[in-house]
Amino acid sequence: MTRTKPVVTAPVLGTRALSRATLDRQLLLRRSPLSAAAAVEHLVGLQAQEVKPPYHALAARLDGFAPEELSGLLARREAVRIVTLRSTIHLHTADDCLTLRPLVQPARTRELNLFRKGLVGVDLDRLAALARELVEAEPRTMRQLREALLVEWPDADPQALAVAARCTLPLVQVTPRGLWGRSAQVALTTAEHWLGRPAEPAAGPDTAVLRYLAAFGPASVKDMQTWSGLTRMRPVFERLRPRLVTFRDEHGVELFDLPDAPRPDPDTPAPPRFLPEFDNLLLSHADRTRVVPPANRGRTWQANTVYCPLLVDGFLAGVWRLLGDALVIEPFGRLTRAQRAEVTEEGARMLRVLHKESPYDIRFGTVIP
Repeated sequence: MTRTKPVVTAPVLGTRALSRATLDRQLLLRRSPLSAAAAVEHLVGLQAQEVKPPYHALAARLDGFAPEELSGLLARREAVRIVTLRSTIHLHTADDCLTLRPLVQPARTRELNLFRKGLVGVDLDRLAALARELVEAEPRTMRQLREALLVEWPDADPQALAVAARCTLPLVQVTPRGLWGRSAQVALTTAEHWLGRPAEPAAGPDTAVLRYLAAFGPASVKDMQTWSGLTRMRPVFERLRPRLVTFRDEHGVELFDLPDAPRPDPDTPAPPRFLPEFDNLLLSHADRTRVVPPANRGRTWQANTVYCPLLVDGFLAGVWRLLGDALVIEPFGRLTRAQRAEVTEEGARMLRVLHKESPYDIRFGTVIP
């Protein structure tokens, strides 16, 4: 008699379970005592399209954080701002800059396909060599880089030339750009020149997956690809499968995780948090419902305006902004009296950490429908 092998079904993790697990790893369930450098490393970088978001990201996550701590890392060249994940500017530790950028280089190369029409007749190897020579002689703005490259290729599209330089070279933004309380236009040089050491071998995809899960898991293959901009990662997950545990979400999607990673009880309280625009918490999964309720998807931007997200009970529940002399909080729905008090207290804390020199009122704006 042939015995049928029993089918082992992976445990199901509901939306709240995924919420709490991810918030814990994102240092958002409770503030962490980690240093700014250790937090940036653990989070595999911070989204940094603008100057202030990395500071707001760490203020929400770290106990005892002061903006001067992160500014110091940038000033000492222990951290840099560079285009990496999803073709966007991220703030990374120097070590991660030198290994992560080579890892995501295939995505930067694919990005060049969008500009092929403007690069007809351009030798990309020659362009990379010339651009490196230019920015290592002295940091250049994108405008200066465009104008210099246009001398060599006058018939090319100027914007395409500058983008090609950014895609082929690991260009970092030099300080004082990125320092708290300072204002400076973007000027670029190569990571190797700025950091005084050569690029290192690319981080292996296995390592990247493990680090991603430590900061954003449990997660699917598509989630990791959304975070990184890389493709064809399924074989990497399959190779790592013996070292991982698996679950399924409520829709049956397979999720991978590190065996010893925290997965708190779904009912674990999640305090309010004021996050910066484009925080990676909201952008690093193909399925964002662990943070963004379906009814609130797309509500952090209107037309060309992007708002900062407010988390209540671990989920996107409103937006906030500094407007004139006030911190204006605009919830998507009615908050209870207790929730309003907690949000107000968290807002006051954020202001003390990052804006203590400027007195701000805290106001609740019109509830956004």
